[in-house]
Amino acid sequence: MPRTQRNDNFIDKTFTVVADIILKILPTNQQSKEAFAYYRDGMSAQADGEYAEALENYTEALSLEEDPYDRSYILYNIGLIHTSNGDRDKALEFYHQALELNPRMPQALNNIAVIFHYQGDQAKDAGETEDAEELYDRAADYWKQAIRQAPNNYIEAQNWLKTTGRSTMDVFF
Repeated sequence: MPRTQRNDNFIDKTFTVVADIILKILPTNQQSKEAFAYYRDGMSAQADGEYAEALENYTEALSLEEDPYDRSYILYNIGLIHTSNGDRDKALEFYHQALELNPRMPQALNNIAVIFHYQGDQAKDAGETEDAEELYDRAADYWKQAIRQAPNNYIEAQNWLKTTGRSTMDVFF
């Protein structure tokens, strides 16, 4: 049974009904509609923590979807799953692929920065100070890009950049 038929809570059912209506009225080809259906099922599975099922749906959506902008969000969500599973290197690959298709995706830039910051913390804890500083600098570069695109977001990153001396840019809200 497709995931869309298994939803048992009001919000999921409402989302599914609205998405199905949109699919029917959108002036797009059948392949794009199928891609969206797989993407929608992938999001639902991901929200339920069913990452293997979500990856299957996203992979199918990716094979059908031709629009670069839509593909970027599929790749981004695949990156989220790999991040959740602890496979940060694989997540970085998907975030970068998403950015290649859609450079105006601050959430992907932020997630890359978060991974580099985490790796910097790991290196620091291991006593590898030079490696840690390099990773922190890489995180800073990505956070600056994300903040330029979404200046009202990533407040903690903005504070970290200022307190560590990695940025002097002021963002006005």
